Amino acid sequence: MCAEACHFYEATRDPKYTPIWKIEPLKQTYKREYGPFAPLYRLLGLKKKVTEAQLAQWQELIYDSCTLCGRCSLICPMGIDITRLIADAREGMAQAGLAPAELQQAARRARVSGTPSGEPVSAFVQFLKSIADRHGIEVPVDKSKAAVLCTVSSSEVKHYPDAVAALARVMNHLGVDWTFSSRGYEATNAGIVAGDLASQKASNGRLIEAAVACGATEVILPECGHAYAALRWMGANLHGSSLPFRVLHVSEFLAEQVTEGRLKLRPLEDTVTFHDPCQVSRRGGATEAPRVVLQALGVNLREMNPTKGTNWCCGGGGGVVSIQRADPLRQRAFEIKIEQVNATGAQYPVVSCATCRRTFDDGAARHHWDKKARNLLELVAQQLQ
Repeated sequence: MCAEACHFYEATRDPKYTPIWKIEPLKQTYKREYGPFAPLYRLLGLKKKVTEAQLAQWQELIYDSCTLCGRCSLICPMGIDITRLIADAREGMAQAGLAPAELQQAARRARVSGTPSGEPVSAFVQFLKSIADRHGIEVPVDKSKAAVLCTVSSSEVKHYPDAVAALARVMNHLGVDWTFSSRGYEATNAGIVAGDLASQKASNGRLIEAAVACGATEVILPECGHAYAALRWMGANLHGSSLPFRVLHVSEFLAEQVTEGRLKLRPLEDTVTFHDPCQVSRRGGATEAPRVVLQALGVNLREMNPTKGTNWCCGGGGGVVSIQRADPLRQRAFEIKIEQVNATGAQYPVVSCATCRRTFDDGAARHHWDKKARNLLELVAQQLQ
């Protein structure tokens, strides 16, 4: 059943992309070294030791053909969290130096400099200044005290700077006491997709320190799926104690503002469909928040089939969008999303994850598709009342 749940298998019908097969070396190692019959397996040679050459061959299955989207885990009749097991396998691969070079390097840069791009803090501060100047808005940085700490993703900084401007515009419009912090601003967690636990902890640690330093009671994460997973669901465990603040994806924050009557929007008479980011919706449970915001926008929402927690992944998450050799496979998987969106008759898809947006933009260009993805936050900023 898990095979039909995987977009890479569905797109290729190649049995090697069956999710449970991707963790075969992990299963083999467990049975040989730790399982109840491990001594017998070793004595009789029934389970061979996993070799480095075997792991190198498995790199494509553990990284290139898995976005950690969780659809296989959702459908597994035995309740096996295959996604978590693949993440565990990635941690082992990273320890062995066998993660893809693009992900290893990004995780290393994040551990050292605080961002996967490796840019210094001064570059981020200058980026915010340019946003403020270009859009004529206030963008607070390093306030000594603030109720809300906002964060960004490196994808937004590099590819979608207008999304950062949209965040500032919305926060200012709402009169929120907020700030960015040069101590911790990058929410993208390169460690989580590479399997580099040290990098994952370091990235989370910077955000936690920044929030505590300014006394924030809320940390708003950007439109980035794995950023949400890393801090919202793994942050406390990695930190070793409960976090002294709320962690919200920006769509959750916007939905709360709509529900409480503080955020009012001018109607947008477009027909749209919504692509659920896997880490936020399926893995994170924040499925209704973006729909609350879309309802406030007054759009004609046409849901994909399937939708919400069972929606198909775009194919770019889990670091796959950054792995160059994975591009042909990723493009084949994206054809599923094209069919889904086209079937709704929507004018365009709305996304709430920068990685999804990059995948949609790249896929549209490669497939000569006439649908341009729009992101939820920018639509909100555009329609402020």
